[in-house]
Amino acid sequence: MHLEHAPTSQPEKGQPPRSMKKIAAASVIGTTVEWYDLFIFATASALVFNKVFFPSFDPLTGTLLAFGTFASAYVARMAGAALFGHFGDRVGRKSMLLVSLVMMGAATFAIGLLPDYDAIGIWAPTLLLALRVVQGLALGGEWGGAVLMAVEHAPAGRRGLYGSWVQIGVPAGTLIANLVFLLCSAVMSAEALLSWGWRIPFLASIVLVGVGMYIRLNTSETPSFSKIKASAAQVKIPLAEVLARSWRQVLLGGVATMPTGASFNLIVAFGLSYGTQTLGYSRNQMLAMVLAACALCMALLPLFGLLSDKIGRKPVIVGGIVAEALLAFPLFWLLDTGAFPLALLGYLLMMSAFAANYGPIATFLAELFGANVRYSGLSVSYMLSGLLGSAATPIVTTALLSATGRGSSVAWYMIGSAAVSALALLMLAETLRREAPAHVPAARAKAQLS
Repeated sequence: MHLEHAPTSQPEKGQPPRSMKKIAAASVIGTTVEWYDLFIFATASALVFNKVFFPSFDPLTGTLLAFGTFASAYVARMAGAALFGHFGDRVGRKSMLLVSLVMMGAATFAIGLLPDYDAIGIWAPTLLLALRVVQGLALGGEWGGAVLMAVEHAPAGRRGLYGSWVQIGVPAGTLIANLVFLLCSAVMSAEALLSWGWRIPFLASIVLVGVGMYIRLNTSETPSFSKIKASAAQVKIPLAEVLARSWRQVLLGGVATMPTGASFNLIVAFGLSYGTQTLGYSRNQMLAMVLAACALCMALLPLFGLLSDKIGRKPVIVGGIVAEALLAFPLFWLLDTGAFPLALLGYLLMMSAFAANYGPIATFLAELFGANVRYSGLSVSYMLSGLLGSAATPIVTTALLSATGRGSSVAWYMIGSAAVSALALLMLAETLRREAPAHVPAARAKAQLS
């Protein structure tokens, strides 16, 4: 069955170069801020939170609790996707992006001011969890809106490229987050880092939020939503419409995207803990690997997005998933050597596979849904993938390593995740030659599956 499409609105066929550059910059900087905030938490979970907020537990249990708090945001992201998706489909993309950015910035800054366990006891991890939930709600609304600002403005034949620019926010935010931690580690002792130095990355986020707000205030609403609003064609309850008519796209899209979260969090979260606590790499060495891998990813994402405009979304994404599966064992073999150059090679190879998978996925998911429910459908599908992949990976991999003592158990987890996701992706239709769906009346919308 196939979704019935109305012709695309004229503005989507091409934007003035200066306008598109501004829109691309707004998408990249905004998502960079959001993911920076998310991943300084991930880095801190691996390096310091088990000691600062969970010191009464043994190291492994403290790490698992820290990662559990890290994972809680992914549940909140689903709620955020539903909430912001609703208003994004009814009120507009731009306004929701501004609200999500302020929420994320406020929560991250507050974490930097939070007293530790020694100061206020159980209230410290409780407040940490609450602020983490606010972060998750904000990110649940951020990503989908940023994707739509880029994809719905993009010229015909370049949606994959512009959608991939949004994805740069993930490695860019991670790179900046780890660079800040690396600099803090370089200029202060381990005692100072645990005492107060870890707060600096959280407090510094307020600067990035200010930059993001300034740029986003100077962008316009997307042509697709402007057309829907002008014709008063908004769906009353977008999420209900999506789940009633396109639930299979939501579910399959989420499963198909799962390996991106698994492989990325394997590198930036579990890898840091595994490398420092099990293999004996220094904290600075592991952070340097993450920085190099993220820099490579930033360069590769637009290339894979552009390639998806040429040969299709699915071939590029499937290629990335297969590469992630094939590299799962080599990554651990290279890490287990204890040699920094070989471990770095493993990181670069896995991040290249991730870039092939992740670059086109934003545009692919956006093209699965009609414009009147696209914010909701896109956001819920992607946040489902985060819950299945990103949230579960640090907890599952840490538990597997504890039970088996071998990195191979984690490699098998990666391979299984890739196999399930590839199957889900193959059950969805290719979207490259389809015009980005404009408004489709709710009564005529049909499920779209090949």
